[in-house]
Amino acid sequence: MSSDSAALDFLDRKTVAQILLGFVVAGGVIALLVDFVGTEGVLSGLRRADLGWLALACLSTAICLTAWGKAWQIVLGVAGIEESFSRLVVTYYAATFANYVTPLGQAGGEPFIAYVLSRDTEASYQDSLASVVTADLLNLFPFVTFSGVGFAALLYGSELPEAVEPLAGGLVVLSVGVPLITAIGWRFRDRLRGAVLRLSAPLVDHLPVVSLDGLRSRIHETEAAFERIARDRRALAKALSVSYVGWVFFALPLYFSAQAIGAQLPLVLVFFIVPASTLAGLVPSPGGSGAVETALVVLVVALTAIGQTDAAVIAILYRVASYLFALLLGGVAALYVLKRN
Repeated sequence: MSSDSAALDFLDRKTVAQILLGFVVAGGVIALLVDFVGTEGVLSGLRRADLGWLALACLSTAICLTAWGKAWQIVLGVAGIEESFSRLVVTYYAATFANYVTPLGQAGGEPFIAYVLSRDTEASYQDSLASVVTADLLNLFPFVTFSGVGFAALLYGSELPEAVEPLAGGLVVLSVGVPLITAIGWRFRDRLRGAVLRLSAPLVDHLPVVSLDGLRSRIHETEAAFERIARDRRALAKALSVSYVGWVFFALPLYFSAQAIGAQLPLVLVFFIVPASTLAGLVPSPGGSGAVETALVVLVVALTAIGQTDAAVIAILYRVASYLFALLLGGVAALYVLKRN
């Protein structure tokens, strides 16, 4: 076995170990959360949950992922990559699985997803990366819309609870900061490109397989891919509408999870709680496991009359439908993608 292969094997084992460790830590956090609110009460709540509502929540997650896969197809079509929807949606499920099991995947999994997409389609890596980043940016619009509507409803109805203020502040920063930084980066992309090349030069000089000219060429190709996508505003509007549909079905599993135990959770609050809880997904655990559940319990208890025990049950049911079920779908899809390649 070559040293390169051994290094790759080590990296693979190291990555798997990190993922498993992340799940163990997340499981410990969830166990502590359940113990804090009352293990017997949580188990009792899970036993009495209506499986019909849980199945509906799982179906909602599948529709959400399918809609976002459709947005991918539209954006890829703008880049000149024609791929059947049935094939592409399986690729999207597989990429979602990889993103969900990788620590910090939610904080910056676009390069990896673009790699999966380029390997499984005829798209170049540059076109894949441009389409993935564009689709993610389009997803910010419904994120801001739904969280903004819920935030406005909270402010209109009463004062914002102190426990919710940090997450609300994070939503404001994210919804305003990311589009602003993106716009500034695109406006001054020539200067940004020059800065990236200057900072990369010392590192590239020590890498035998990468040259500064090659890096400059890749950056130009990626910029060209973004420019092609940006020119077709009609297609982008269509992708945005599909993204809104996906976000509705991304949020609904929380509402269905509350219905499963007979709790009343207004939809307007659901559209605030779900985006706010996704901020916890930025922690270094697979899919934000442990942190998302804790954030959900804090938000539900702070914003509604639902008690801690029922809030924990709702959080667990929601994560079963929106995360574990997505992992199951994505895992099957990943095996299929590996087999067909």
